[in-house]
Amino acid sequence: MKRYHTTFWGCQMNEADTQRVAAELEKLGYTYTDTAEEADVVVLNTCVVRQSAEDKVYGKLGALKPVKAARPDMVISVMGCLVGHSDKQAQALRKSWPLVDVFMGPSETRPLVDFLRARELDKAAEEFDLSTMVTRYQAQDEELVLPSQDRGRVLANVPIMYGCDHVCTFCIIPYRRGRERSRPLDEIEREVRSLARQGVKEVMLLGQIVDRYGYDHGDYQGLPRLLRRLNSIEELERVRFLTSHPNYMTQDLLETVAELPKVMEHINVPVQAGHDETLRRMKRGYTVEDYRRLIERIRATIPNVAVHTDIIVGFCGETDEHFQGTVDLLRDLKLDKVHLAKYSPRPGTVSAKIMADDVPAEEKERRHEVLNELQSEVGAEINARFEGQTVEVLVEGKHKGKWRGRTRNDKLVFFDDPSRDWTGQLAQVEITWTGPWSMQARLPQPRRAEREVIPLLSV
Repeated sequence: MKRYHTTFWGCQMNEADTQRVAAELEKLGYTYTDTAEEADVVVLNTCVVRQSAEDKVYGKLGALKPVKAARPDMVISVMGCLVGHSDKQAQALRKSWPLVDVFMGPSETRPLVDFLRARELDKAAEEFDLSTMVTRYQAQDEELVLPSQDRGRVLANVPIMYGCDHVCTFCIIPYRRGRERSRPLDEIEREVRSLARQGVKEVMLLGQIVDRYGYDHGDYQGLPRLLRRLNSIEELERVRFLTSHPNYMTQDLLETVAELPKVMEHINVPVQAGHDETLRRMKRGYTVEDYRRLIERIRATIPNVAVHTDIIVGFCGETDEHFQGTVDLLRDLKLDKVHLAKYSPRPGTVSAKIMADDVPAEEKERRHEVLNELQSEVGAEINARFEGQTVEVLVEGKHKGKWRGRTRNDKLVFFDDPSRDWTGQLAQVEITWTGPWSMQARLPQPRRAEREVIPLLSV
């Protein structure tokens, strides 16, 4: 039996790419194992957004080195942002890690498939032309069949575009994932229909700036058009998308979200910082006031919407005054969720080249904790409004003995019901407890029937 193992770090795009690689390997007859040392093929899908993620890749490769020495037929493939889309980067990695057989850029599967097919055709692996192994995105002609370990899943990530043209000064993505490229609309619809037939109930559409889907083809209504297509898929229950950018969140897109019943009332639009000077240094292209007006417009257009954002603390040159602007912004807007990160310079980015990382690590940690505590208070206040309400939850599965799912606006809910399997089902539940990060619920209690009063008959 031929076995494979996959590990990924980082974003949902990497999760989706890893799933596609696994599907391709199963087409070749490989079976999944959760132990890398036992596998015939090991795929490591990498992230370089933070140094810690990059270090984990090197640690994993170091652990595999003696295994590869003992089993030279084992195939090791490294893909993702560490490899990037540059031949030069891949060549440098080959020199550092000769135990790796195949390097693949983000969202690539063909180099590994070709390599394995060449081996099966009794071609020596060392004779395989490595120069062919750095490819670009190609249209997927075949349906995506979920790999064995993902069958029965309720949620799936679907990349609709790759790369980014915006080049924020802190971001490594354009250098590793390349220019912006949108997938064909028909191809995405075909993939989502296939996933829905396999039992997937909710898809998350992914793009570095997802609102710009289709822009590289001159289609400035691409995402609204795609959402309308997917809304018509009968087996599908829910559609979400991320990540948005304030400059490209059009009114047409917001009205489409409000109009379509299967598109969830959930918007993720990062602000990154709450001071104009920091935003300028980040090259975000908008002001704090622009962002405030956008949030007003989102809330005015989409009833019951939940808005999420991303914040980087301790960016180059961020003073106490600049940071206080971020505190004030989050306190005023009261957003549903804030994804926090401490700035760390990534080699090759504009900020790493020309800006000083001048906020001390302990100050970054302090600022991170200040915002975390603030958002805990805000989240508790927002979620408290749900207590006693009946909400719709798409159940993802069980967690610690309770059913786990999310509301339309992405609130995490747990409830108990041992009488049936709720996986993949929509449940109407009554919220009984709320906290800043999750809620507890119960199935609505049946009302007690009023006792029928029968009048006495006179005799």
